Amino acid sequence: MNGLIFVVLFVTTITRRLTGKTGSTGSACGRLNLDNVRPFIRCLTGDQCVQVHDASLKILSKTGVRVDSEAARSLFEKAGCRVLPDHRVIIPGERVQWAIDAAPDHVDIYDRTGSPAFTVGQGANHGTRFGIGVTNLYFQDPETDAVTPFSIDHVATTARLAETLTQFDMLATPGIAQDIPPQTADLHTTLLMMANTVKPLVVLVSEHRCFRTVLDLLGQIHGNLAERPFVMPYVNPISPLVLNEETIEKMTMAIERGLPLIFNNYGMSGATAPITPGGTLALLNAELLAGLVLSQLIRSGAPVILGSLPAGFDMRSMMSLYTPHTMLLNLACAEMMAYYGLPHSGTSGSGPGWGPDLLAAGGFWMNHFSSLLGKVGLAPFVGGNFDSMAFSPAAVVYAGEVIRLSRLFADGFSLDEPAVARDEIDTIGPGGNFLLSDLTGALFRDLSYDSPIWPSMSLDQWQTGGSVSAEAVLRTYAGDLLNHLSPPPDHDELMDRGRLFIHKRTQGI
Repeated sequence: MNGLIFVVLFVTTITRRLTGKTGSTGSACGRLNLDNVRPFIRCLTGDQCVQVHDASLKILSKTGVRVDSEAARSLFEKAGCRVLPDHRVIIPGERVQWAIDAAPDHVDIYDRTGSPAFTVGQGANHGTRFGIGVTNLYFQDPETDAVTPFSIDHVATTARLAETLTQFDMLATPGIAQDIPPQTADLHTTLLMMANTVKPLVVLVSEHRCFRTVLDLLGQIHGNLAERPFVMPYVNPISPLVLNEETIEKMTMAIERGLPLIFNNYGMSGATAPITPGGTLALLNAELLAGLVLSQLIRSGAPVILGSLPAGFDMRSMMSLYTPHTMLLNLACAEMMAYYGLPHSGTSGSGPGWGPDLLAAGGFWMNHFSSLLGKVGLAPFVGGNFDSMAFSPAAVVYAGEVIRLSRLFADGFSLDEPAVARDEIDTIGPGGNFLLSDLTGALFRDLSYDSPIWPSMSLDQWQTGGSVSAEAVLRTYAGDLLNHLSPPPDHDELMDRGRLFIHKRTQGI
């Protein structure tokens, strides 16, 4: 490549809207529409998208992917792909194009009550959608950062936190409960997620044998999961270039039930992917295309949400490493999915923190801000520290504030005639002020950026108040929030029905 183009642009639309409805452009009886000037980030040119695509096609048509399922290999072979003795499948470019054309360009997601939640892909509104998660092994106290093994009670707490924080749009499996038998932990975790929030769920199942039963549990309690889907099962292939049997079986079960599937790969540059960003992008894109082809062979038209979780590999700590390059690759992957017209799910900025600290803040800001200015569809895994080992509710609360401010930035501003306010400028004239103008009176509340966490203080007020640190205020706010969480009204009913189902299905395990 000739280098990625990383550009932040402000784009002015040519439309001008002026109505009297709430939330739209107007004078004293309306509100400014903020859709006219929108900033965005672009990484890849059209030619570079073609270049990445061609490189990925060469990987699939020459190197191929290893497919560990005999049934899946048979599907590929019947579709004209060549199966080698070592179980590698060679996928021709025309089969990839067929899958791109067959897959839906968007997925409509609902909440548990059946109300529309958001759309991923073409026609999506409000940019990136964020979620809390994922599969952490420990839980950090919001005030002390003390770490305890993730418990089944922590699942309920995290789900209620997701329900309460308005900037989060979904809940991903937040942790792996350590205090109940692993054979049934996925079932109890999923039940608690469902009962403690009505928001959409991204479901990760650790025990392979539980996957079908988890879907049965959700269907038994909710009814038809495909009609207004609020559940998105999540699967990973193995990098580099392996479609493993467990992932294939989970894909098949989810697709056969008509559920939208998240297919994400996780590649560490210099370990499971080439150390160069360009090589990582081409490889991970090839893996996504292989997963796309398989999904459409299982059922043409199956809804699938694709994306990569690019990371580096720190050979000193033996941990994942999140850098500006990995964030850039996240944006580039999103642009490739937009190039294909496919829904996208990417990284969430979690990993580098030790608590709700400067390390975590840097990751959140770089990820959330760039995601909203880019083409990222979903960022479902916010909240993990130490490479997503320890879930920090205080960090999640802070991330919600980062998302709020980033969304305000991404919303842009208006250049409509009322917004330019030429008549008001002319009326007030040189040396005047706009404190008591009609427009200020109509809009000053809408343009307030007060934080729900930190009050606005002068230096004197801060010193008089004890010179408390911003981190201490955050921790107190988060701790108080956790102490006042409540479940949805149907919590007890769902828990009773779910426990009965689990008891019947797991007798003898």
